[in-house]
Amino acid sequence: MKPLILSFLFIFLTCSQDKEIFNNLKKAEIPISSASNINSVHTDSGKVSSVLNSPKMLNFSNAVFPYYEFPNQLEVILFDKNNNKTNIVADYAISYSNSDLIDLRGNVIISTHLKDTLITDQLYYDRGQEWLFTNFDFRYVSLDKDIFGKGFDSDKSFEKIKFLEVNGFVSLDE
Repeated sequence: MKPLILSFLFIFLTCSQDKEIFNNLKKAEIPISSASNINSVHTDSGKVSSVLNSPKMLNFSNAVFPYYEFPNQLEVILFDKNNNKTNIVADYAISYSNSDLIDLRGNVIISTHLKDTLITDQLYYDRGQEWLFTNFDFRYVSLDKDIFGKGFDSDKSFEKIKFLEVNGFVSLDE
């Protein structure tokens, strides 16, 4: 009977220690895992909808507000229903697990298949709404526009754009 009680006590203490270690990991802001040379392909109904590439990913799913961090560049390629590409690159990114929000920072450049390009220092991308927005300074270049401003709001293909505090030039047909 004593060996059974000792075994139970050992298992109980071990489980309690594991739970304590896990709780301490949740409190600490250290990644639960990391990965190198990420190439993630997301499909929807059998078609590739996005590709994510990054040299490093840190998994903070143990944090109070879980997230994935990409500290050494990120490239995302989004495909629309006609298989047209939108390329997004940034020096740094955080993808929040409990929301559809991605925070892109440092040399953020977005280019569409129509050669429309947005350049800014920080940009948020809402995956669920497929929407981009920033309150930072930006430059938007297209075939007929070269706009500088502060504040930008648009769908991922730049078909529905809202510019805030702008200056620059726009070509108009007479």
